[in-house]
Amino acid sequence: MPAFFRLTTLGHFMAFLIRCTRRFSAGHQLVLYDSSLEPIHGHNWRVTVTVAADQLDSIGVVMDFHELERLLDAIIQPMHNRHLNELPAFASSNPSAENVAIHVQRSLKLPKGISLRSVEVWETDDCSAVVEG
Repeated sequence: MPAFFRLTTLGHFMAFLIRCTRRFSAGHQLVLYDSSLEPIHGHNWRVTVTVAADQLDSIGVVMDFHELERLLDAIIQPMHNRHLNELPAFASSNPSAENVAIHVQRSLKLPKGISLRSVEVWETDDCSAVVEG
């Protein structure tokens, strides 16, 4: 393997990271602390996944961006233009940004040698939730 595919700095190994962001629109309604329901409302959600590899592959990439997009789209598409409370993924949990992130984390099946570092879900441009690992 060519030396540039595996980099070190000051004797420490460097991981390679890539990120992919996808968007979907969906409504939800959280069950609040007093068991009441907040008004149903919608968001233009944004989901960013960060994946890592210890070394670049034979063409010098962590993985194909388009493949990562396809994998993420397969998870997000069933939520697009839907009421999240009605989906099986949220049958026993609030469809909060945190739980959407967990759903993406648990559903994302990455190729061998690629690890998931984080999933960040934005409900608005100013508010997001992150699950690591």
